[in-house]
Amino acid sequence: MLTCDACGRTAESGQRCDDCGEPLWFDTDPDGVAWPDRDGVWAFGDLLPVEPPPGGLAAAAGATPLVRASGLDAGGARVHVKIEGTNPTGSFKDRGSAVGVAAAVADGEGGATFAGDGAPDAVGTVSHGNMAVSMAAHGASTDLECVVLVPADISAARLRRIAAYDPRIVRVDGDYGRLYYDALDLGPESGIEFVNSDSPLRVAGQKTTVLEVLRAFATGEAGGGVGGGERGTTEAAPDVPDAVVMPISSGGHASAAWKAVREATAAGLVDDPPRLYFVQAAACAPVAAAFERGDDAVTRLEGEEVGETVAYSIANPDPPSGTRALAAARATDGAALAVDDDAIHAARRDLVAAGIRVEPASATPLAGLRRLRERGAVDAGEHVVLVATGVGYGGTDGGDGRSGSLDVETVPRSGLAAALGLGDAGE
Repeated sequence: MLTCDACGRTAESGQRCDDCGEPLWFDTDPDGVAWPDRDGVWAFGDLLPVEPPPGGLAAAAGATPLVRASGLDAGGARVHVKIEGTNPTGSFKDRGSAVGVAAAVADGEGGATFAGDGAPDAVGTVSHGNMAVSMAAHGASTDLECVVLVPADISAARLRRIAAYDPRIVRVDGDYGRLYYDALDLGPESGIEFVNSDSPLRVAGQKTTVLEVLRAFATGEAGGGVGGGERGTTEAAPDVPDAVVMPISSGGHASAAWKAVREATAAGLVDDPPRLYFVQAAACAPVAAAFERGDDAVTRLEGEEVGETVAYSIANPDPPSGTRALAAARATDGAALAVDDDAIHAARRDLVAAGIRVEPASATPLAGLRRLRERGAVDAGEHVVLVATGVGYGGTDGGDGRSGSLDVETVPRSGLAAALGLGDAGE
């Protein structure tokens, strides 16, 4: 069963509420759930909507390190880093892709269908970065066709990295931000199960990031250290971290973090849940701006409101789960905030110096924590988890030596439906 947290509507399938337009998520009953004896996406199977597939890359998703990085302590706060770059394709996106592909496999075998009527012929996503690579890899590992919709101006390096897994890539010329909604409309009709940034399946998989964090603290495993500080010393962590700080783009991972906290609390596994802080790049920060204004909803940024940033992978001017992220920050006494590129560069240098390689977007939590300490929102001595969402392969070659022009179809947005085997779609 799917539910809309904003208005309470329930649904059997779909991705967004037919009444209010907000995203749906799976209504999971955590009653009687206990902490598993291991990490990994499927260790939390009692809180997931599907069973793991019999084979493929999905089994390797999750179980990423949580390290105590004393060399990164910000003004007395105790810093822990959740290193999501050790996932199979280098980012947290593998968690959601694993569950999305597992659902498609189950649909094909006669299991429950979540995207619409009938089993999907393919999986798909709208992305030109980590999510595209992740879905293509997970689809390839289970012999599922994968369709990736990318902007027409995608860089050659990014295109090669996605193409390495041989998905069907469609470059779309037009308003790329609207492709998310096009996919919602066209997916069920075209037989493609689109597992986009905040789809219920992706959120279900990605909540395991924070479930692993909470489990590590609850079971006393949140102690191993890297990155300087006093050598040869150990420090006991509390049963629950005081705060979790993570980047935000679409709001899907933020929603997943909130879902994890809520389920763990409802199960009686957590008494005093952590505050959730979501960090954006100042050049494109619609969620942070809405939070500062006290708004209940996020407003899309237009034109000159959107600037250039080194953290381009989280520069989303119209986050589809931005409003739910606002609710998550406020419900947990957290916040949404923005940091500039100078702060991101400095944080990234310090993370690398501590032995943790990250892409610029993954440095925003450390930059954000430093700003929170300056504001007095985080106290000295508090234990704070920074979620480093990706390792940062975005500017590298695809890995198979291909270069130059790739044979990729390009269509106008108005012709996307026809390209997917349907009738024309209007602008």
